[in-house]
Amino acid sequence: MKDIFPHYHIGHFVNQPDKPLGFEITRFEEMGELEIEDPHKHTFYEILWFDEGRSTQVIDYREYDILPGTLFFISPNQLHHFVEYQPLKGGSVFFTEHFFLLGNPDREQLFELTFLDNFFANPFFEPDHQTFVEIRQTIELLYNEKKRSDWRPSIAQSLLQILLAQIQRGIDGKEKPSASKRNVVLFKKLKTLLDQHFHEALSASDYAQKLNITQHHLNLVCKAVTGKTTSQLIRARSILEAKRLLTFSDYSVSEIATELGYFDLSYFAKVFKAEMEVSPIEFKKAMSEKYRNLSYSS
Repeated sequence: MKDIFPHYHIGHFVNQPDKPLGFEITRFEEMGELEIEDPHKHTFYEILWFDEGRSTQVIDYREYDILPGTLFFISPNQLHHFVEYQPLKGGSVFFTEHFFLLGNPDREQLFELTFLDNFFANPFFEPDHQTFVEIRQTIELLYNEKKRSDWRPSIAQSLLQILLAQIQRGIDGKEKPSASKRNVVLFKKLKTLLDQHFHEALSASDYAQKLNITQHHLNLVCKAVTGKTTSQLIRARSILEAKRLLTFSDYSVSEIATELGYFDLSYFAKVFKAEMEVSPIEFKKAMSEKYRNLSYSS
């Protein structure tokens, strides 16, 4: 079953869809009309900052009201769409993993940023006034560098690193980290594996083996970072995909269950209802009426 959602790269958001880009920064008023379908997925990271106005963003069925003085984070492969986009002042920083890691292939450096690649963390941050002022100053430096005719990726990357470190410091100062960096990195590695193998019905033991740690160790990591067990996270990832497909595809409930490795339809329905408190067919009906106005089938 192929991915039914459009994947966009940075060029699509700066009206250069045919140009592969690793980094860009733009203000909302510069973006113009974009040929972007909703819902969609990104192949890159995006940090949005808001100076004035309000916006409602949705990531995987959760709506977030974004206010002035806040930041919003979108990571690759998250299902994103706009519900409301009133006149805004602010903008977006776009970057790929490759650009972030220029000259340093250590992916753990990226995984240590708790606000990225994490479907259990809030994708927004409301810093205190002074922290937001400092972050905005770095954003302006980054914006001015990118707009130079002789801009250098190495300088932009260094400023981006500073920006991300400032955001992480602000988050750590507001919310005491609940897990060590080592545990966060291991959890991010697990999340990457879940995104790759969620349809294969692998067990907690299988994922622990792929990470070269014991199942007990992996369970401790998951509990420390999310408060959930490894098995609960595996189930949550498959249910997330089920929700996406039930809402936005024409596949039947039985086809979706089979695709996700549930060959017993009644068991899939039981697991789904335990997680969502409604049956798959009830969820499909409600979401289809809300987002698509389509008929539904079991």
